[in-house]
Parts: sequence; C-alpha cells; structure tokens
Amino acid sequence: MLEVRDLHLQYGGIQAVKGISFDVRCGELVALIGANGAGKTSTLKALARMLPQATGRVTLNPPGEAAIDLMRLPAHELIAAGVALVPEGRGVFARQTVLENLKLGAFRVKDRRLVHERLENLLERLPRLKERATQLAGTLSGGEQQMLAIARALMSAPRLLLLDEPSMGLAPIMVDRIFELITNARDSGVSILLVEQNARLALKVSKRAYVLESGRITLSGDSAELLQDDRVRAAYLGEAVNASISS
Repeated sequence: MLEVRDLHLQYGGIQAVKGISFDVRCGELVALIGANGAGKTSTLKALARMLPQATGRVTLNPPGEAAIDLMRLPAHELIAAGVALVPEGRGVFARQTVLENLKLGAFRVKDRRLVHERLENLLERLPRLKERATQLAGTLSGGEQQMLAIARALMSAPRLLLLDEPSMGLAPIMVDRIFELITNARDSGVSILLVEQNARLALKVSKRAYVLESGRITLSGDSAELLQDDRVRAAYLGEAVNASISS
C-alpha cells in the first residue's frame, strides 16, 4: 500500500531523516519505534506533506488502481488519495462538538447518506463518543479526545492511516480502548503506519516494525521477533540485557 524510498528531511542544518526506506502492505499494521528525537514524527509529517522540503519517493499503491506519487500532492489532497493522519496531540477542534468533529472527517464526501451511515456505524462502536455527541470536544478527557481524533480520521474511509503517538499521556485503561479501536480498523482492511514510543505495545499489535535511531532505520523485521531481540529489549523495553543497537 505504501512504498517509501530514500526519504530525507532537513531542518536548517539538521538532518532529521537520513534516507530511510520502508513499506506498509495492504491491510497491515506496521510500527515505527524509536526514542525521542529519532525522527518518527518528522517522518509522518513528511509523508503527510506537512513538511514539503522532504525529498525521496513515496508511493501509494491501492490494489487494482494506478500508483499515486504522494510527493507530488499538496497536503490538502491526501484525503482524496486515501491517506489520513492522526497527529501527535490529537488536534481536535475544541470549540466544536463531537458530532461536528466527526462530520469534518468526511468533508470531501458528497453523499450525505454515506456520511450518515459512517457516523452511525462509528458511534455504535464507540458508545462513549455517542454519549457525548453534543459535548464540546475541548471538554473531553485526553483519552476521549484521542478516540475522537482517530474516529474523525476513519470518517474519510482511508486506505492508509498514519497514527502519531496515540497512547501518549493516557491512562492504561484508555490506552487499551484506543488500541482496540486501532486494531479494529486494521481488521476492517485499513493499512496503518503507527508511530509509538511505547515500544512494547507497538510491537505487540503490529505485524512488522522498523526501529528508527537518529534519523536512520537500524533494525526491521517481524514484530514478534523484534520483541525478543536483545538490542530492542535493552534500548526500548527497559530490560537489563547486555546489548545495544548499533548504527
């Protein structure tokens, strides 16, 4: 679904992303893990065309359709191509209601009946949001706002969902609910690229993973295998093993 080749990103004199390459297959959840400052969020922003100075080849490959060169698209055209981003910090519209936020997720959909069907489906699956449908988004808890941000992205029926740190700052019970929503989206056929600092959680829910360190991918492979890798366990899981990730 997503093919990234030789992605570079520079801020002034700082090289944040140093020629990384990776893939996300159709219907697959892939994790991108790493420490703070590794370049994870920069990578997602580059893919979402929020940082147009990024260079490289980024291709969306919907099954049975022509490939789409995402690097040629401005950010506002990504939704039409089938790409949705849930940014770090949630980014809900605080002074609008839950219902209004969700409808904004489908702003490009002209068929109002289809929008209504998607809305009803999501609210049935997310009773907490349904209960708060007329409540201002800014008055929700952090976990509820994260749930709303993901649900709003799903309203566009994305082919590829980009998730940036969905568990950040949330209580464990809300993290479980958020990741249930994410895995349900994957099971429905949405391809997902997950950036997550909670490496253990990311590796448990993903099929494959890439480890990003100082703007470079240093490890990649099956998530279950990486979860047992001494280098990953030492650097990201807080386990006392005599290993480190080499560059």
